[in-house]
Amino acid sequence: MKAIVFEEYGGPEVLRLVEVEEPHAGPGQVRLKTVAVGVNPIDHKIRRGWLHEVFPVTFPAVPGTEAAGIVDEVGEGVTGISVGDEVLGFTVTGAYAEYALATEVAPKPAGLAWEAAAALSAATETSHRVLDTLKVAGGETLLVHGAAGSVGSAGAQLAVARGATVIGTASEANHDYLHSLGVTPVTYGDGLADRVRAAAPQGIDAVYDVTGYDVLEVSIDLRGGTTDRIVTIADTRAAELGITLSAGPSRDFVPILADYARRAADGRLDIRIDRSLPLADAAKAQELSEAGHSHGKLLLRP
Repeated sequence: MKAIVFEEYGGPEVLRLVEVEEPHAGPGQVRLKTVAVGVNPIDHKIRRGWLHEVFPVTFPAVPGTEAAGIVDEVGEGVTGISVGDEVLGFTVTGAYAEYALATEVAPKPAGLAWEAAAALSAATETSHRVLDTLKVAGGETLLVHGAAGSVGSAGAQLAVARGATVIGTASEANHDYLHSLGVTPVTYGDGLADRVRAAAPQGIDAVYDVTGYDVLEVSIDLRGGTTDRIVTIADTRAAELGITLSAGPSRDFVPILADYARRAADGRLDIRIDRSLPLADAAKAQELSEAGHSHGKLLLRP
């Protein structure tokens, strides 16, 4: 099969499209014929070697853990899934490939496009986990740093669905999009605290940082000097500031993912997609992801 591999740590140039042996489903696993694959920031961080102590790599390695596809092999002991089922979820072998193995997949509703299905798993798992950690409830006000991206917008929508008021930081070009999600947008940068206070005079009950761009100090200020109920998924300074760094994964997430997939198919949950590229353009996709300027989810099509 065709797959993207890297044989050393480095920049996007280490990614190559090659022929590798197909994996086959073992006990408790299914094999997917991948249709669309999600590109996530953790992919380039692993490729760079920045996470080698947490996610050690055996070379040659195939990147990626998020995919949507068609089940074409079912391993021993698997129940409730059959060959031909359309599913989405997380892979246990590299997802940047024509075939990948998985143990945690949810049904893809017939009305959900493949690109939307591939974009759903990581964004909703991350945000569901963080909102549970923050204990966000109806009537509260949540600040989301980086609310216009795929993960931030998922978190904002899930919080709105819980009955929370959401303030979301984003560039002015993304303010109309946030308004469409029921989110009050504020521009990031100098003067952010004053703009947030003007948008939320009732105060901020919890903060979800998706960006990692030095917003933890202002978040503490907006929380009245406490680090309680502030969670980041991207700022490695969290521990020194006494803030929670959430790195997952959620337990027993498949039934929850199935519900979010139904919401997306019904138009009640939108994961913004920037673009879908051929598998051979994986280096370009990771370069765009690493630059941080994509307007939504980046996808690959094997």
